[in-house]
Amino acid sequence: MPSPFPGMDPWLERPMTFPALHNNLITYLQAALKVLLPRGYVATGANRVWIDPQARREPDVGVFGPPDPPGGVAAATLTGAGLLAVAADPVSDPVEEPYLEIVSGEDDRLVTAIEVVSLSNKKTGDTGRTSYQQKQGEYRASGVNLVEIDLLRGGAHATAVPEGRLRAAAGAFDYHVCITAVEVPRQFLVAPVRLADRLPTIPVPLDPGVQPVMLDLQTVFDRCYDEGPFADLARYDRRRPDPPLTPDQQVWAEGILRAKGLLP
Repeated sequence: MPSPFPGMDPWLERPMTFPALHNNLITYLQAALKVLLPRGYVATGANRVWIDPQARREPDVGVFGPPDPPGGVAAATLTGAGLLAVAADPVSDPVEEPYLEIVSGEDDRLVTAIEVVSLSNKKTGDTGRTSYQQKQGEYRASGVNLVEIDLLRGGAHATAVPEGRLRAAAGAFDYHVCITAVEVPRQFLVAPVRLADRLPTIPVPLDPGVQPVMLDLQTVFDRCYDEGPFADLARYDRRRPDPPLTPDQQVWAEGILRAKGLLP
């Protein structure tokens, strides 16, 4: 089933759905780039890893060996040897967030990073946001091109372009793409997108002097929607988008859904 909307589907932004969309977009962006990239460049998947102190769990001792019950033989031996027992924090699971790297096939040099902005990237105070901003700075300091795709209306501003400058230049928008290109060091190249717009075709920069490849984001999104579970996850007849649409946007969206038989 194709997406009912001409561009991004606002029903897919909610926290229970967007992570799956995020991961699938990375997969299909990589597949699209495989066809587009000239000889000598390869798109590979990578993971940014951080520890989320809010996502803690007790360690699964069964994985490491038989547990010793509290006050058991091992505990008595250890504390009896003059060691002090100090309470330990629960184990924090590492969080992995996928993104794409375009590397030079000849020397494995990172040329361009492609990020689909996630919910954690836009959550103020979140470790994932800090990790993302650190990586963002590393790209710029290392002379690596950066393509950031923000398909989330909510949350704090996350892309490299300063928010005030972006809004002054672009006016009203719901989503956007920000490109930081080595060959244009003093500018951010931005594609603002309104809810009713088709997602843009964007230039993905490579090395200086090499023609960028043109990546059709709408085609990638459509494939992601068609081949994923998103028609079922959206539940158009049961939920409203999260974050909410404006009243005018809600009327527009419901009109599209009714025309396609997805709302009574």
